[in-house]
Amino acid sequence: MAGIDVHLVDGTYELFRHHFAVPSHVTAEGVEVAATRGVLGSMLRLLREGATHVGVATDKVIESFRNDLFDGYKTGEGTPPELFAQFPLLEATLEAAGFMVMAMVRHEADDAMGAAAVLAAADPRVARVLVCTPDKDLAQVVDDAAGIVQVDRRREITYDRAAVVEKFGVQPGSIPDWLALVGDTADGIPGLSGWGAKSSATILARYGHLEAIPDDPAEWDVAVRGATKLAGTLAADREDALLYRRLATLDLDAPVMDDVEDLRWTGPADHLEDVCSHLDAPRLAEMARRLADDLD
Repeated sequence: MAGIDVHLVDGTYELFRHHFAVPSHVTAEGVEVAATRGVLGSMLRLLREGATHVGVATDKVIESFRNDLFDGYKTGEGTPPELFAQFPLLEATLEAAGFMVMAMVRHEADDAMGAAAVLAAADPRVARVLVCTPDKDLAQVVDDAAGIVQVDRRREITYDRAAVVEKFGVQPGSIPDWLALVGDTADGIPGLSGWGAKSSATILARYGHLEAIPDDPAEWDVAVRGATKLAGTLAADREDALLYRRLATLDLDAPVMDDVEDLRWTGPADHLEDVCSHLDAPRLAEMARRLADDLD
């Protein structure tokens, strides 16, 4: 029997993507629902394409434990209120449609996907784990031996270890170090002054992790001597770099499913029709029912 393919979806990214990609739809009750409808449709299409075990991770609140570590870390500031209001609506809708939702409170959706990916990959029943998000943070869990790949569904690109190295210039395990040096504006990580993507990749390709990079540029390997002007910045700001790496490192102890079978889609709940009626989306309820009928 063929092994299970597990799909772990970044629900927060999907909600944002659909909010800015599809026309507004306000119900008669005055509620904006377009993004929620878009995500539900996308998840049902994933099932139609053959997915059987699906988990959707969301940020129930935007802030996380990382905000306690660094004042500059991202918050929900600037998120359109009509989008922010759809987080609980999305979670309730997906649960009604029969999907397991991993709604994070102290953690982020990225942590949930990373933790679930590692847990699922350790299960001998699992053939592949597809982490469905373009977020570069998740590249750190890509692991050919474990069968974990990252998938950008919108661009239809799958990243294995070689593809991660081609894109970033470093191994998956060095992604948090790379983000610490380069920074990540989406998450509020400033990075170190002067450290660009290319120079950071060149140095980390040689040393792997921040701790292995010597403070003294005279000790740097000849292969990276051209970047020794950056040594002073790293020596002065190493503690900041270590903090930034902590921010960029997924917490693989985030609370997720107990077992891979918890992710198996077995059909929608009885109240999905009512939920979809409030979304002005009866066809999505019909699609879910047809997919459930195909399971029989």
